[in-house]
Amino acid sequence: MCSAMQVQIRDLQTLPVDEPLLADAARAALAVARGRLDAVDIAIVDDGRIRALNRAYRNSDCATDVIAFEAEDDPTGRSGEVIVSAQTARRQAAAAGHSLQAELCLLVAHGVLHVLGYEDYDERSRATMDALQERALAALRERLDRHE
Repeated sequence: MCSAMQVQIRDLQTLPVDEPLLADAARAALAVARGRLDAVDIAIVDDGRIRALNRAYRNSDCATDVIAFEAEDDPTGRSGEVIVSAQTARRQAAAAGHSLQAELCLLVAHGVLHVLGYEDYDERSRATMDALQERALAALRERLDRHE
């Protein structure tokens, strides 16, 4: 697993979050995609905050699970940002029959792939992202199983 990428996590909500596991999910996504990223900021927020961001940046007035901003080069390196709604993740985890931590890891991996430039607007690109996400999560399977 690629460990050189700096991962900053800001937990701005009240549900339990395994921050080291989320950081490793971000690194695993970077490794399986063979991407280049020096740093990623991950914010774990509630539905109200992600709805406001979704409205401001995507002109969609509803909560969503993850928003990612594609990587940019700056004087300190190549960095990006991923924002995840823990409340939406909890609902999706219940519907999928797995833990909140597993869903958060999935969304972080998904977000990092978007930061790297991957898209999921059509069936082919969605299949590519899904395969990469599954490979990233496979690297964390034993730790994720402890949360089930």
